[in-house]
Formats: sequence, structure tokens, C-alpha cells
Amino acid sequence: MSGIGVLREGPLHASVKAMLAEPGDRLEVPVGRFVIDLIRADGELVEVQTGAFGALSAKLDALLDQYRVRIVHPVAAERRIVRVDSHGEVMSVRRSPRRASAVEVFDKLVAFPSLLSHPNLTVEILLLVEDHIRAPAPVTSRRRTRDPGERRLVEVLDRVEIRGPREILKVLPSLPQEPFSTRELAQLLGCSILLAQRTAYCLRTIKLIEPAGKRGRTPLHRAAQA
Repeated sequence: MSGIGVLREGPLHASVKAMLAEPGDRLEVPVGRFVIDLIRADGELVEVQTGAFGALSAKLDALLDQYRVRIVHPVAAERRIVRVDSHGEVMSVRRSPRRASAVEVFDKLVAFPSLLSHPNLTVEILLLVEDHIRAPAPVTSRRRTRDPGERRLVEVLDRVEIRGPREILKVLPSLPQEPFSTRELAQLLGCSILLAQRTAYCLRTIKLIEPAGKRGRTPLHRAAQA
């Protein structure tokens, strides 16, 4: 196995890649000027992406017309915050109140929503139980508080696969029949207004929703007619 790309990967990326690997698959394989996380025995290229999708833009532009590509994106449906000392000994464990859903993928898809229409692209969302390993306390620098850590896989709760725009609807509740604002979409999805705005942008780009005038100064959307 090549070590290219392995040195910079975190524990979650490594664990997901190992979990996905099946007999006959190859890991860390050069394809043109890129290195692919995993190539299936049937030729599908698999990229595990734990962060922003923008980093994949160049790969997709170069490879998507020639190869079937699967982006696997882990989402923390449940998370424990585990604080450890400098020796790695556990100091405290608490369960995070935040619960994420597959809708979180729109925060990343905003980088290239139009590619969801490409017949060679599949997006797979892994809903995980994960531990977030952190230092004993947050660090404050220049009036900013940072609390970085490492994501570690505990369990896979569910897998949601999206192929094409219509399958995007699998990760959403039924959209309202009446025009709706992004604030109302946020309430429906149980997410922040920012994530609802990014979701609406993706849905407009792939023509699943369309503009529906305004309510006062508030822009409205509605489900596009099939």
C-alpha cells in the first residue's frame, strides 16, 4: 500500500477507510495526478471526506467524466466529548447535546451542488456515534477560544446513499405545499438558519425548489413541479 496521503489523515478518516475496504479493493492508489483513498474491485473511486468538499473540486473536475466516484461523508449523529491529559489519560467524558442528521451534508455540498446531477457521482452519508478527543481545557488566544480535537469512530448507525437530485429528497422531510422561507425550512429541518440557507441554495441549483415571491421582504421558495 502506498503511504501517499496517509501521513495527514486523522483517526476518523483512517477508520472509515478501513471499514469501507472489501476484498479486492486497493487503498491510496494514484490515478493521474491524484491519489484516491480507495478503488473498488469494480473500478469505483471512493473518497472519504470528513471536512469541506471544496478540496475535492479538482479531483472531480478531472475524473468524474471518466470514472464512477463515491464521496463518503461521516456525520456525528451522536458524540461524546472526551478530555485527556498530556499522557492520554481520560479526565472526563460527557455526551454532547448536539444531534446531527444527514441534512448536515448540505453544508458541504454547497461547494458544488450542480454536480449532484452528474450520473457518475454518488454521495454516501455515514451517521456515526463518535468520540471527540480533546485537551484538558479550551485554549484562548487573541480573545478567541479554540477547542480542537480528534474525531474517532465508535459505531455506524446508518448509511444514506444519494444518486441524482431526486434521491436528495431521502435526507429531507416532506417539503411544505405552501411557499416557505429559509427560517421556516430551518424549523422543518431542525437546523440552523445558515444550514437551511445552504440547503435551499443546493435545492435551487438542482431545481428541486424554485423562487415563490416574497412575504414582505422575506424571499420565499416552493417545491418545484415534477
